[in-house]
Amino acid sequence: MIYETVAAVDLGSNSFRLQVGRVVDDQIYPLDSMKEPVRLASSLTPDKRIDEAGQLRAINALRRFGERLRGLDTGAVRAVATNTLRVAKNAVDFLPLAEEALGFPIEIIAGREEARLIYLGASHSLPTANHKRLVIDIGGGSTEFIIGKRHEPQLMESLYMGCVSYTLRFFHDRKIDRKRLRDAQVAAAKEIELIAHDYQQLGWKEAVGSSGTARAIADVLELNKLNPGGESGITRVGLERLCTLLVKAGSAEALDLPGVKGDRLPVLPGGVAIMSAIFEELNIEKMIYADGALRLGVLYDLLGRFHHHDLRDATVAQFRRRYQVEADQVERVESTALSALAQLTEGAPSEVDVQFLSWACRLHEIGISVAHNAYHKHGAYILTYADMPGFSKKDQSRLATLVLGHRGKLEKLGPIPAVDSVWRLVFCLRLAVLLHRTRDDRALPLWRVRSQDTGFQLELPSEWLADNPWTAAALGEESAIWRLGGRTFVLRAKALRK
Repeated sequence: MIYETVAAVDLGSNSFRLQVGRVVDDQIYPLDSMKEPVRLASSLTPDKRIDEAGQLRAINALRRFGERLRGLDTGAVRAVATNTLRVAKNAVDFLPLAEEALGFPIEIIAGREEARLIYLGASHSLPTANHKRLVIDIGGGSTEFIIGKRHEPQLMESLYMGCVSYTLRFFHDRKIDRKRLRDAQVAAAKEIELIAHDYQQLGWKEAVGSSGTARAIADVLELNKLNPGGESGITRVGLERLCTLLVKAGSAEALDLPGVKGDRLPVLPGGVAIMSAIFEELNIEKMIYADGALRLGVLYDLLGRFHHHDLRDATVAQFRRRYQVEADQVERVESTALSALAQLTEGAPSEVDVQFLSWACRLHEIGISVAHNAYHKHGAYILTYADMPGFSKKDQSRLATLVLGHRGKLEKLGPIPAVDSVWRLVFCLRLAVLLHRTRDDRALPLWRVRSQDTGFQLELPSEWLADNPWTAAALGEESAIWRLGGRTFVLRAKALRK
């Protein structure tokens, strides 16, 4: 389904932002935006938990966003959370509260997925060019580095350093002196050194800054004529002059310069230190600014899904090639699993369930490339921890659950609610794998599945079961596995008629 109005919510480490846009001819035009300086990263306790005050600020901001989004369909809104919720130990407890306040699901995305979406947003806000661009986004808790051409990223990294975390680490009492500033720059430089060689080897023609930190620095440099020759954007000379002024002032609050917004001022020192280190380590002389970033990237990624250009499909195909999955077996299993799902839902499965079941069928044997023994566990591990462009961490976890559960005992899946459709998908995948254990193209008999109050029922011709004792025995074992897992799987042998 294609929507006229779409929205993106960015739960950043410094600010929460909402962007509402209108879709016109495959382009997105801004309608409305909201920003809340939640500073979630500053709410992290030493043991990496979001404190109660930070949670309250976040919930209140999301309630305000939820009021603006009221009436929009779930498919028209995508909310993503970044570094602070990636590292917070109590994120799993906070997320349901946040989703209730917002009224929509929230995805915690990996660093490289954040980088991909940032590049997508930045590239759509800049003039089309044939040369490579380096896009850098300094957030509250992480900094993303992306080299790409047109709308396609080629190299992506996310480093654990941000304007909030560095300000708290090096300027916790808001005092700035030359030593503190240099310590912050050196710490950032050590992080950037890890990626500098690869980035310089690939190369770029134009450096681009996106999001709040780059915008704040560019505004200060331009409004106060700190760039040489009145240049726009961010320059190395302008940054050096700003650093000198910060040290002279002794604190960001004492910096008597126009252009620094009040909500950005407290985290400016950390952002300036990181930006200075980036210019130094990557030999950048000048950087332009792009209005588009994560939120716009989320909207264009959402638009791509409407037009069936879902990057997740491409990622699954790439994983199949990488792990040399047997194509013929995938086709057999997928066809049977989707048939089972259609029967269980009386011909009306949800689009999301169809997607995840298809992806799980295509990837359920990727673990064989590691070892055949317990290959479902190897596959689940890969899907949990690999970088999978287009997939959120929640998506990857659900996919890994399906692959882990496609064979063996069910208790290992943990406490999944009985009403969760993942049980239906696990059943469909397990049944398809079991019915195609011979890994050949022999035709299956006429079979039927249906849901029961506590599980599932499968009907197969008694003659076929008699002719296939190996499969019949396996189905009997399957019934026992479901019973141990607290659910039922009933096999009925009967004469079926078309």
